[in-house]
Amino acid sequence: MNRALMIARREYGAYARTVGFWLSLLALPFFAGIGGGMAYLVERGDPVRNVAFVEAETAERPMTPAVLDALALEQRKSIAQSIRSAAVTEAGPQEAERLRSLALQEGTEPALAEMRRVAPRAAAGFSAPDQDVRVVDAPEAITSATGEARIEAVRAALASEAEPQLDAIALLGRDAAGAPSAELWVRKASDREAEFAVRDALIEVNRRESLERAGVDPGLVSGLELFRPDLQSFSPSSASGAEVSFRDQLPGIIGLAIGFLLWSLVITGASILMNSVMEEKASKVLEVLLSSASTTEIMVGKVLGVAMLTLTVLAAYAVMGIVALTSFQPQVLADVGSVLMEGGLLIYLLIYLIGGYLLYAVIFTAIGAFCETPRDAQTLMGPIMMVLIVPLLVMQLAVRTPDAPLVKILSLVPPFTPFLMSARAPSQPPLIEHVGAIGGMALLIVLAVWLSGRAFRAGALSDVKLSWKSLGSVVRGGN
Repeated sequence: MNRALMIARREYGAYARTVGFWLSLLALPFFAGIGGGMAYLVERGDPVRNVAFVEAETAERPMTPAVLDALALEQRKSIAQSIRSAAVTEAGPQEAERLRSLALQEGTEPALAEMRRVAPRAAAGFSAPDQDVRVVDAPEAITSATGEARIEAVRAALASEAEPQLDAIALLGRDAAGAPSAELWVRKASDREAEFAVRDALIEVNRRESLERAGVDPGLVSGLELFRPDLQSFSPSSASGAEVSFRDQLPGIIGLAIGFLLWSLVITGASILMNSVMEEKASKVLEVLLSSASTTEIMVGKVLGVAMLTLTVLAAYAVMGIVALTSFQPQVLADVGSVLMEGGLLIYLLIYLIGGYLLYAVIFTAIGAFCETPRDAQTLMGPIMMVLIVPLLVMQLAVRTPDAPLVKILSLVPPFTPFLMSARAPSQPPLIEHVGAIGGMALLIVLAVWLSGRAFRAGALSDVKLSWKSLGSVVRGGN
């Protein structure tokens, strides 16, 4: 065991002392921040399209005012939804929904004033989403022209660089049935944002006109559009025993995060093991190690060393997460701690995290012993990646519907167990399912360790490559 620990320490130091390891450690949060920032900048940096609306030459009643009202309503809904999303973590679902209704009924400013009272941190960082289109006046050359002359004027206006630069011009009209329609001309053929906005506005105008023709009061129509029910969700299994809050959603978020974390650790940590064994086999270092330690000690030491490396990464990310939550969302940090302590959730998550990592680590180590080049490893990685793709696709379903038959069956299949049971554990499945899942996973780990030990012993000192013949020899105990 001492030799295995020495090998583990050597394996850990070989990576932990390198600059590349620490750069990789910081790369994930850095690029995650960059990715989130880029998404925000792309959303904010998406230019607002200047759109002009022109009435049909034979229009009996103007459509432009109704279209503008529909566009303004859509923007109002967008702002109201953004206010709700920003406030829900700090103020809770009920208050966030009340703020959205306030924004719809009374406007943005009253809603923001109330948001500053019930969710001050969210209000301090809130900024309203940009509108997709901005309505501008159409050039007189278009409004005063008719027929082909109007079309030519539209072409000239879209080609012009004069300010404000027009991105789209909508020629409003009606179809044969009298429903709103439009002929939309855009500056760039690939830009469809104006098309989406105008189509939604025409749908809303048609809905209003249809209701008014049916004798519905216009004021009632506007009220129906802005109505949001006062809906509160309750559950006896909620943290309060009554109203469902953001804290009740945290277990599912944590379980899904652990499942994805395990998946990323398997891909990175286990791959390090495989590459390490390949390099040492090619450089004859493995032969030197085998002269002073058994194959079992070498394999255990390598798995432990990379596991320690992985724990270092996890500890660093945990510290970063705690610091971030302490600074910005201290209540969420307290809720996360209480969620992990309930019902043995932390213990279950640790069992699946450690078990899943160990299972794939020993498999990747054995594969590395049979591989001479990265090309050999890539061909063997294909089947394993196919197995790993399955839980990646099913984990989100496991959070939403943890008791779905497909999810329950797959979560008891040992190669998928650590991922799917991590996602299902927060929903508190029956103890018998935990016992069955952990038992099946443990049996597979024992089998994998046994087979991987034989494979490692057979491949470490030979040039044989993995094949059906060599695999059969390994199972029988041959070399």
